Amino acid sequence: MIKVKIGHASNRQINFLEVKGHANSAEFGKDLVCAAVSAVITGGFNNLHNVNSYDIILEEGQALFKTSAPLDAHDETVIETIVCGLKTIQESNREFIEIKTDD
Repeated sequence: MIKVKIGHASNRQINFLEVKGHANSAEFGKDLVCAAVSAVITGGFNNLHNVNSYDIILEEGQALFKTSAPLDAHDETVIETIVCGLKTIQESNREFIEIKTDD
């Protein structure tokens, strides 16, 4: 199962996003849930403007975004779009992706 954790700063901006695991919804190389999550995360991280201001890990089976600095408007929209994409994937794949948030 893919496990997603989302954290917010006191200003309600997302300041922590962790994605771990594999969906195991199909055999290796044919897992569309994993492929969709990977596409959302990778595409989003590649569109962040202030990438040097954040702690980012992107590797097989794990993605992490963490910051203590406020996000600019663009990067806030990107991170919110990633979360929206993950929630959309979860809607039809609840047995393969779990999302926990601190709000």
